[in-house]
Amino acid sequence: MRITSSIRSMLFAVVLLALSAAAFGQIGIAISFAPPEMPVYEQPLCPGDGYLWTPGYWAYANDFDDYYWVPGTWVMAPEVGYLWTPAYWGWGGNGYFFYEGYWGPQVGFYGGINYGYGYFGDGFQGGRWQGSQFYYNRSASNVNITNIHNVYNTTVINTTVNRVSYNGGNGGINRRPTPQEEAVVHERHIPAIAAQTQHLQAARAMPDLRASVNHGAPPIAATPKPGALNDRGVVRARPTVTPYNRPVDRAATQSVNTPARPQTNEGRPVRPTLNNPPESNRPEQTQLPGRQPNNRPDPPVPNRQPAVQPTHQPEPNRPEHTTRPQTTPPNEPMQPQHTLPPPADAQRAAHEQQRPQPEARTPDEKKHQADPPKKEERPQQ
Repeated sequence: MRITSSIRSMLFAVVLLALSAAAFGQIGIAISFAPPEMPVYEQPLCPGDGYLWTPGYWAYANDFDDYYWVPGTWVMAPEVGYLWTPAYWGWGGNGYFFYEGYWGPQVGFYGGINYGYGYFGDGFQGGRWQGSQFYYNRSASNVNITNIHNVYNTTVINTTVNRVSYNGGNGGINRRPTPQEEAVVHERHIPAIAAQTQHLQAARAMPDLRASVNHGAPPIAATPKPGALNDRGVVRARPTVTPYNRPVDRAATQSVNTPARPQTNEGRPVRPTLNNPPESNRPEQTQLPGRQPNNRPDPPVPNRQPAVQPTHQPEPNRPEHTTRPQTTPPNEPMQPQHTLPPPADAQRAAHEQQRPQPEARTPDEKKHQADPPKKEERPQQ
């Protein structure tokens, strides 16, 4: 019985160690589009001695496929001498992976992200532990010196001027962990405490904190205590110069975009010139209405009958034009050629009608005209 209990205890310890190791590593989900930029906001006043600042960050939810803002807040340290290493996003080759934050004796690597208020991309300059008491750096932390006396003032030079919220990839922070930061990963860690988990769930349930709703400027950027999203001391983010818009087709960010084929006015794709077959092998195409005629000469096509040329010969039983010469039919004797060919019957009749008719004469005039003229008699000599 004792052996069984010992085995169960060992298995439970192994599970806890595995969960702890997984909590400090990357989450096994790759997001195809990058998180929004870091919002700009003021740090709330520290609520009391022993609270440490945990900066806000962008988390991701699968159920509504969107980033949402987890407000920065002041949290009581779980143990004396422990500091908070913020979570961050990093490019993993096929997407953006999320690395959980953790508590430990030293601040580890957090992607070089400038979270502000002591977390300027490398370590933490917002305060330090001296024995069992935490001292706040007034140049990086918002504390009330009337209530908190363990303070000091050390000027911090912030060399990071961008607001990029992820490491690596296209446009990300180009920074790698130092050997000292890599050694911190193997030290003893404590995951986020229950107050931080509840704070995360409260932010997840608020639609106004989603990036597609606030466009990169969350209405609650920071709170004085974890979960106090409706507290009077909450801080709103400043409006962004370029509002964030979530990609419409987020699945297409990992695929190669094929350029669209050019279209004609009729909506049909244009055939590229280099892919046209040779002219000698192209079949004849019927000219469609509304298209421009092809000015290129027709190529020679085998076994194609030559086009019949007009001979301008008169059709049978059809009168011929007067200006067109009459052709001699075959197997008939040649007729003498005249200057003007004889007109056809119908046109001859019309020609006779157009000829001037003689005026009407009296019977005496007709008789006089019919009699031959008499010879003039010469006078006798």
